[in-house]
Parts: sequence; structure tokens; C-alpha cells
Amino acid sequence: MAAIISEKFRIFNAKQFLESLTEASPTNMYFFVGRPQKWYGYLEIYNQVGTFQVGETITGGGLTATINEVHSNSLLVTATTTTAAPAAGSTITGGTSSATAKSKTYRYATEDAPPAPIDNQTEKSAVYDDLIAAKRITSTFARLVAPRYNWSLTTNPKFDMYRPSYSVTPGGGGAIGTQTALGSSALSGSKFYVINSNYEVFKCLYNGQTPSNATGINATHEPKTTPTAGQGTYANGLFTESATGYIWKYMYTLSTGDVIAFLSSDFMPMGTYAGTAAVDGAIHIAVTTDGGANLPTSATLYVPVDGDGSGAKVKVVTTAGGVISTVEMEAAGTGYTYGNVRLVTGNVYTDAALTTGATVAANANSKVEVVISPEGGHGSDLANEFFAKRVMTNIRLTYAEGSGDFPVDNDFRRIGIIQDPFNYGTTTVSTASTLRGTSALKLTGSGDYTIDEEITQTVVVGSGTGTAKGKVVSWDATNGILKYYQSPDIHTDNGVVRPFNHASNDVTGGTSTTARPIDANADATVADIPFTDGKATPEIAANSGDIVYIENRRQITRAADQIEDIKLVIEF
Repeated sequence: MAAIISEKFRIFNAKQFLESLTEASPTNMYFFVGRPQKWYGYLEIYNQVGTFQVGETITGGGLTATINEVHSNSLLVTATTTTAAPAAGSTITGGTSSATAKSKTYRYATEDAPPAPIDNQTEKSAVYDDLIAAKRITSTFARLVAPRYNWSLTTNPKFDMYRPSYSVTPGGGGAIGTQTALGSSALSGSKFYVINSNYEVFKCLYNGQTPSNATGINATHEPKTTPTAGQGTYANGLFTESATGYIWKYMYTLSTGDVIAFLSSDFMPMGTYAGTAAVDGAIHIAVTTDGGANLPTSATLYVPVDGDGSGAKVKVVTTAGGVISTVEMEAAGTGYTYGNVRLVTGNVYTDAALTTGATVAANANSKVEVVISPEGGHGSDLANEFFAKRVMTNIRLTYAEGSGDFPVDNDFRRIGIIQDPFNYGTTTVSTASTLRGTSALKLTGSGDYTIDEEITQTVVVGSGTGTAKGKVVSWDATNGILKYYQSPDIHTDNGVVRPFNHASNDVTGGTSTTARPIDANADATVADIPFTDGKATPEIAANSGDIVYIENRRQITRAADQIEDIKLVIEF
């Protein structure tokens, strides 16, 4: 059965995303950052014999790699190739230690080549494990966007003209498609508009198409609402280029705020229509598809547009040979969903009032096509007219935002969007402006910890002991607050990720060797973090809500005096 998902459906979903942010019961979308640790290849192992060493080379199953970190059930490695993924169950051998293990999951990654995200429950849990912080997205931080086409005679010498009838040629036959000047088979995705040097957006209504130039010609002068003398005229919302006859319709001008927040090298935001009033079913363009012959010679003729609207008239100028030389709209009319120009006696006039008829030879064979405006008229619905099926979010991270929820002493490598996460320990949807994703410890004693180092603590487990492990995300030396995360991929002890405990031994840094006890008497809020027995949980519940977008990136470094504007584009 033949079927399509229309562009209108995608645009509808993009609009719904924006509307959901401002409804009476809004959808709470949060932009998050995570992954402070470096990207290394991840090799899960089992049946280990012996002890692998950091820095040694391992081989097996086609893999050759250098060990960067050794953990109880995994190795973090730098591999020499992206394609050597050892089959599950391959024997991995250490070149120096001679230790062996069986391979399970392997995932290639480097700082320059982050791994592609995986859409499954395991990946979702991993995202929460090293999530640093999240910031709520409101309508202020989001806009509908469309691809950006700059005025540049080098990059964009020719433009497609707006037409509602472009289509593909079906593979099974039965129809012949119509392509744009630049070869697109649909108006969506075609280059039929431009943003100029003044951040004004114009739609190309006519690109110089004639019977001898069926795909139009190159543009020459930049469309502007205040054109440069000699380059064109601007009247009634239309810029007409003097050199080529290109006709551009002014749509809107980007505000300074939208330029700063939502204009990127690839996309431009939808603004507010600022042209002449939109007229449903108006016809602004007529095109000669066949100059023909045998029309009244050297004449200026007027022809009403036949169709389901009213008031549209075409002005036709002929040569001494009775061939159409130019054609333009004398009146745009209103209410058309289709229109025909009949160049026959009784329908052709010598005056614009259509009172004096002209005789047309029976063998006249000229052809004029009119271009119907979009539903509601040009400017009535910018999102539909520009096929804005994408939403751009712009999240600004300002210093240590959220009273330190976004630390400035570490970097991040993962960003994304979570829908309706819960507050930690509840099923209540979060509404706070920012959420801390890390756990925290309030420590006493002296000494500083190193960012990204592993921390450990010997804890009581039944009648024996075990080891709690974690990795430092942020260290506040002034308040003695250590923020950290724990992951089952690298922080298990005998298969379990153990919690840190205020009644146990010192928390020791693997690189700094700093050892400090947890402050068991810390039952207060310090630096906006509420502690109980010197420990604080994250503010966001693990695995709650839906992760609707994930992007693994190269390292993004933060600093105390730095602001980041992060733009995400979501396509529906």
C-alpha cells in the first residue's frame, strides 16, 4: 500500500514540542551535560586470570590496544584501529603481565572519535550514572528553525522559485514529477529563500525562468527592503531585481536576540511575519512556459485568471511576431487554489479594466502558468511555509550556574534532553530550574583531591569489608565538598557498586593520595547542597523520565569566568 508521512506531520510535531513547554500542565524538558571522564575504548572482561597493568599492550580476537585504566570487570583502552572488535568470548592477553581474560562487550572510542549513542535501556542507565547537571528548557530557550541560505553569489548563485507543485517521478510510472531549478523534487529542502546581510529573510517568488531558461538564471543583486540604488526596487512587500527580474517577497527580519541565540551557520529561526498582509489564494507570479506564436503583435494584453478565486489578472506583452516577451501579474486576486490563463478570443483584453476585447488567432499556442500562494497566503504560517520541522534549543551555562549544580572545574562530553525526570527518591516530576546529577560528600581534614581521579573507601560489608569506589567530578576546597559519580562499568567491588559511608574509613584519592573522613556531623545545607551524615544524593532520580536526545561529543572545557551557549537542533 502506497503511503507517506507528510512534511506537515513533522512540522506539527515540532510545533507540539514547543507548545508543550508552555501548556497549563507543561512537559518539563531538561537539557543535561555529563561524561566528565575521557573517551576510551571500553572492553568488558570476565574469567580473568592474573592482573592486567596500565600501559601494557593487550591482544586477542583481532584487537590490539593499550590499557589506560584497569577495573574489576572492564579495561579502558586506546585501540590502534576502529574495526578490530573482538568477538565475545575471545581470549585477551596482556603483553607484559601475561594476564588473560575473556572478552564480552567492546566499544571503540577516543577523545577525537566519541562513540555513537545507542538507543536502549542499558545506555540510558549509563547516561544517568555520569550525568553532571541538568537545566530546564523553557520557551525562551527554544525556536522553530529551518535550513539557512545566505546571500552569496559564490555559494548560492541561483535560487529555486516558490512553487506548490514540485514532486518526484514515481518509480512505477503513472506520473511525471516536476523538479526545482536546483534539482530538488520537493519544495521542502529546496533553496527558495535567503537571509541577507541585514538579517532580512526573503522568499524567491520568481528566478528569471523563461522558455529559453527553464530552470531560471543566476541572481545578481541582494534583495533588501531598502535596496541600493540601481540594483532593484522594493514596493508592496516585493523586491524586484533590476538586472535579472528576480522577484523576492519580504517575510521578516531577525531580532538581535534571535540572531545571538538561534542563528547558526546551518539554521535560522522563524521570526514574526512583517511583510504586506497575507492574502489567501493570491497569485503573485505568472510564468511563460511557452512563448508560442500568433498572438496580437506588439501588444499589451490583459487576461483574467480562470479558477475558483476572483480578481487575478495577468499582463502579457508580445513581440512584433506575436510571441510572448514578458508576463506579470496585473492583480493578485484572492481565493485561488487553482488558476488557468486562457489566451483565446473572448478572454483577452487590451485594457486592464477588461472591457475591450482582442482577437486571438485560432492557431495561437502560447502558454502561461500562474503560481498559487500557500494556504492562507505568503506569511500566514511561517513554520509551514519554511518547512520548519526542527526545533533549536539554546542553553546558556553561566559560570557555576544553579548554585554550583554546573561545576566549572571539570569538562563534559555528553549532552542531551530528558523529558519529565523525577526528583530524587520520589515520583514527582522535577520543575526546578537546574538539577544536580552528582552525589556529594562533606569531608573534614586537610588535603585536596584531583579532578577525575578515582576515590576509594574501605567499608563494612557483612562480617568483612569491601571497597566503595567513585570518580571525582568537582572539588570545593573552601567548603570541603567532593562531588562524584559511580558507574557499574568501572566502580564495582565483587560485582556491587558500594556506597560511601560516614562511619567508615577515609576517602582516599588514587592520584592525589589525599585521605579525608566524611563529616558524620554534617546535617545541614552547605553551598546549596543538603547533607545528611555528610552525604548528599543527586537531585535527579536515576533512570526517571525519558531521554529523547543524546549526543556524544569531544571534550567541552569549562572555566570559572566562562559562559557556554549550546545549540541543539532536533528534527522531527
